[in-house]
Amino acid sequence: MWKQFLSKLPRKSPASGDSGQCSNGTGIQRTTSCGSIPPGRPASAIRRMSSAVFPSSVVAGIEPLVSFKDVPNSEKQNLFVSKLSLCCVVFDFSDPNKSSVEKDIKRQALLDLIEFVESSSARFSEAAIAACARMCAINLFRAFPPNYRSGSSGGGEGDEDEPMFDPAWCHLQLVYELLLKFIGSSSLDAKVGKKHFDHSFIVKLLNLLDSEDPRERDCLKTILHRVYGKFMVHRPFIRKAVSNIFYQFVFETDRHNGIAELLEVFGSVISGFALPLKEEHKIFLWRVLIPLHKPKSVGLYLQQLTYCVTQFLEKDPKLASSVIIGLLRYWPITNCQKEVMFLSEIEEILESTSQAEFQKCMVSLFRRIAHCITSSHFQVAERALFVWNNDHIISLIAQNRQVIMPLVVPALEQNIQNHWNQAVLNLTMNVKKMFSEMDEDLFSSCLDKYKEDEEKRASLEVKRKLTWEKLESAAAFQPVTGHTAVLVGHQLSAKMIATLI
Repeated sequence: MWKQFLSKLPRKSPASGDSGQCSNGTGIQRTTSCGSIPPGRPASAIRRMSSAVFPSSVVAGIEPLVSFKDVPNSEKQNLFVSKLSLCCVVFDFSDPNKSSVEKDIKRQALLDLIEFVESSSARFSEAAIAACARMCAINLFRAFPPNYRSGSSGGGEGDEDEPMFDPAWCHLQLVYELLLKFIGSSSLDAKVGKKHFDHSFIVKLLNLLDSEDPRERDCLKTILHRVYGKFMVHRPFIRKAVSNIFYQFVFETDRHNGIAELLEVFGSVISGFALPLKEEHKIFLWRVLIPLHKPKSVGLYLQQLTYCVTQFLEKDPKLASSVIIGLLRYWPITNCQKEVMFLSEIEEILESTSQAEFQKCMVSLFRRIAHCITSSHFQVAERALFVWNNDHIISLIAQNRQVIMPLVVPALEQNIQNHWNQAVLNLTMNVKKMFSEMDEDLFSSCLDKYKEDEEKRASLEVKRKLTWEKLESAAAFQPVTGHTAVLVGHQLSAKMIATLI
């Protein structure tokens, strides 16, 4: 049908100003990489030759290649539907030379549709809404090729991996732009639109966020935000669907390309939550946002995740202690890079933490910080010591120094005696001096207690060593029989140990 149509097709020049890249104010960058349309024919020729391809029963007698300015206002909705029908044909972009003229025609039709939606002031009919939803679904909802999903763990975890760009983007971006403008148009009645942009449409739209093309994810992020704002009735479903994506990522697949974009959308959603917070929203914090710290690829979306968490704390500061305890539960014991990230997030959370909430978690928190201070990885130790550069945190520590100082002073002394990195040693001395000036008597008491504990530990170590030497010596003179334990290193039977001791 396309070849029959193209043999009679009018030649139309591309719209002016549509070359290279241009920003259209929606966050979608429009590019032209699919060629251009040759110069045109008169509109009368267009009308004559299209009737065989688009019968009047389908397009209400309106030729789809006619410009909107060439038809009366009463016929523009029908022309809109006709052009949408024309754009329902999907082309293969793996070969740039295949169907190049047809692709140019579709591209021009999409540009016409975008221009019409931008300038339209009349309400869209339900037929127009249904046709737009159908055209977007046909063009956008697709299965990704296998190479989009191979060799990727944790949502494109490897920072060195080159992003994969969809060759059909020159058309896809126009469909996304049309969808964005259509959803955001004041001419779209939300009560009618919700029937066609329904739950099934939203789920398929969310599934596209797993695309490896960053341009597509950026468009989807903007559209998802617009859909959430336009169709209030769909908001609970969108939150549930996004939660399910997060659950699957954290507890099943450990890979998804659009986690950062989803969190970016939800950052603004959380900021709009009404007070007091619903239980549903608190559950989202505890069961979704906190576990999202678990995947090894958390560094790819930590900035957006931290923003979401801090938005919750701005809404309800009483959640601070439960958030900190949750982070300690998922603390990355064997991943130094993640430890540095967690320490940075902890500091940001503590900046907005009240005294009462701080006291609920300070013991477990500073036990972990003390452990980080003595880390042999200098970046972890350095980041933990940088906590004392924050005035608000120093204030919290000073008011609770009776509890915190005994936890931290031993770690500082261990660093001074054993750490290999000079920068860490300098920071350790600064914190030690700060504690000494904060409460000299308490600091001296903690220091004396540390020295006493070290002497006891050394004494116990000597006693333990002597005991093992005694056991080895005694075992060496024992005759080897069928019922006698044989000494292998420090492996002795409990009965022999009890006898010798």
